[in-house]
Amino acid sequence: MSFLDLDEWLFELARHVELVYSPLADIKAYPEHVDVALVEGAVANADNLHLIRQVRERTRTLIAFGDCAVTGNVTALRNPLGAPGPILQTLYVERADMSGQIPDAPGIVPALLGRVLPVHAVVPVDLYLPGCPPPAPRIRAALEQILAGGEVLLAGREMIKFG
Repeated sequence: MSFLDLDEWLFELARHVELVYSPLADIKAYPEHVDVALVEGAVANADNLHLIRQVRERTRTLIAFGDCAVTGNVTALRNPLGAPGPILQTLYVERADMSGQIPDAPGIVPALLGRVLPVHAVVPVDLYLPGCPPPAPRIRAALEQILAGGEVLLAGREMIKFG
C-alpha cells in the first residue's frame, strides 16, 4: 500500500520501468536478466526458498523491501517455538475440532522451513528498505537513485528507521 502512496510519481516511474514479475500479475516464471527486484516477506517455506534463490541468480540488484524481508519480523515469531512439525501437530491434529490432519498437499502446500529467515540469511542483498511497510518517501528516494544510475545512499532517521 505504501508503494501506491507514491501517487502521481508512479506515472513518472512507469515511463522508466517495465514490470516483469509480480504476485499481482499472472506471470508463472521469474524471468532472466532482471535489473531490480523488490523482495518483500521472509523466507518461510520451500517455495520461498526456491524463488529467492532464483530471484538472486537472475537479478542485478536485489532489495530487501520491508521489515519482514530485512529481519524476518512478524513471520519469524514462530522461530522461538521450535521446529514446525510439533507445532503443526498440536494445531492441526491435537486441537482440531473435527478429523484433524496436517495440511500436506505436494505442489499445493509448501513445506515449512525449520526457521523463518530474513532474505539476507539465504542470498546476498544489495539494498535494505526497512519499514513495516517502508514509507513512500523512502521507496521513492531509493528508486530515484537507482534510476539515476548511482550508488543508493539512504541517510537520516526517516530513511533508515524500522517499524
